[in-house]
Amino acid sequence: MRQPKDFPKYNESKKINDAYERVEFLEKAFADDIQDNRFIPYLQLYEFETLILSKPEELKIEYFERSKEISNLQKLLAEKVNPELINDNPETAPSKRIIKLIPEYDKVSVGAVIVGEIGIDFLKKTCSHFNGWIAKLENLSSITNR
Repeated sequence: MRQPKDFPKYNESKKINDAYERVEFLEKAFADDIQDNRFIPYLQLYEFETLILSKPEELKIEYFERSKEISNLQKLLAEKVNPELINDNPETAPSKRIIKLIPEYDKVSVGAVIVGEIGIDFLKKTCSHFNGWIAKLENLSSITNR
């Protein structure tokens, strides 16, 4: 995985062990760098497939013949509990775990469909960092509708 060389405060962030603290630190650094209060940064913890691993059984929509493999992803989620923290190293990142079990997995054409099926309400309940960002956006909506 390529790491950014010029992302604001990236090197400082490597000293932070807690994934949530690290991503929030980087988002703040990003916002400070942009210096526009309309910009509300969101960095996905690890990668997009984190959202899919919040409810891996939805993969059956596209990969109905992969029940056993999808069951293994469900077991992984049960072990880890928090889908946003499923990532031990670049070899076990969420997409790598899915591709290992479902080699034909296509992030571009299938990933968005699956996340759409999972639904934003479920994602908000299971992915706290994602939920925090959505809450900021929803709060903006309530401010502008006054």
